[in-house]
Amino acid sequence: MEVLTDAYTIPQEHLEFRDAIRQIAQERVAPRAADIDEKAEYPHDLRELFAEHDLFGLPFDAEYGGTGTGALMLNMAIEEIAKVCASSALMLMVQELGTLPIKLFGSDELKDRFLPRCASGEWTPAFALSEPEAGSDPGGMLTRAQRDTHAGTGADEWVINGTKNWITNLGIADFYVVFAVTDKEAGHSHGISAFVVEADRPGFSVGKLEHKLGIRGSPTGQPIFEDVRIPAGNLIGTEGEGFKVAMATLDHSRLGVAAQALGIAQGATDYAAAYAKERRQFGKPIASFQAIQFKLADMETQCAAGRELLYKACAKVDRGEPDMGKYSAMAKLFNSDNAMAVTVEAVQVLGGYGYVKEYPVERFLRDAKITQIYEGTNEIQRVVIGRAVTS
Repeated sequence: MEVLTDAYTIPQEHLEFRDAIRQIAQERVAPRAADIDEKAEYPHDLRELFAEHDLFGLPFDAEYGGTGTGALMLNMAIEEIAKVCASSALMLMVQELGTLPIKLFGSDELKDRFLPRCASGEWTPAFALSEPEAGSDPGGMLTRAQRDTHAGTGADEWVINGTKNWITNLGIADFYVVFAVTDKEAGHSHGISAFVVEADRPGFSVGKLEHKLGIRGSPTGQPIFEDVRIPAGNLIGTEGEGFKVAMATLDHSRLGVAAQALGIAQGATDYAAAYAKERRQFGKPIASFQAIQFKLADMETQCAAGRELLYKACAKVDRGEPDMGKYSAMAKLFNSDNAMAVTVEAVQVLGGYGYVKEYPVERFLRDAKITQIYEGTNEIQRVVIGRAVTS
């Protein structure tokens, strides 16, 4: 049995997998969510739980030990986890983000060395593109990589120097995909290259960790590279191809942000609806008042619309369709803007209770904001979409 639409197909086994993930999220993740947020601690226990249930295999093909189930199944899983804990959903998101450069452009040797250990959950990656002075503009990148060949041994290496910023999984990741300037005269389109840098390389250190508004259970900050030497084989793709690697990666991975945002919005909607059925004012449940019903109706409708756009975009990525970049940008834009709008309304439905930490909707609101910012701000998404429409 399959559920069919004109845009995507969800096999029955994927629906069953989704339901199993939903149960894990509700029974095992939800009870931990408030504590993860309050203590701002990475949930190692949930990472082990996800590995046990093969969730880290979702971004990978079967030949590397993954599930081979594609982008749609991965983002259905992210959505289910984000309904209860956005920080925990980010573990799955970065498992894809940090390995996509290797999957899309890496040598067979890099794929064999890194992907199976990520699919099993043994290793986790990080994606290091942004810098203190280069967020949306890669042309401002200052991190440098220089080639060095040892005269005595003939060993061919790259030496990396620089500081990155806003990097998820800082201090947790076993390796970092690092973008660095290799030819400053060539400009960002051809002068940046991508490398794998293992966390145990001499010269690598963990810098400042950020104290954040939301997704507090996921460490974010500055990895520092001081004369870090890596073998030539750790270059991803070819020299000067880094910008292409980064853009192709984000065309795929921003779907994870869309799914996280959708999960946050749906989780907030579900909680507000359940609350409205129980909360009584003027002798009746507030769900019986049209003002509340209309809020919930709009919230649910927007979530449903966002889900259709996300799933269609996932199907386009799975099929490798030429307009997948435009659709992934639209899915990210729509769902992240919607997450902010919906969570504000969820707080309003709960009234004063929505403003206190005893209830989860204030956390949903704080977590939602980052989805409009990371993996390309929504202003950048509009640039991507606008160029696709007018080109």
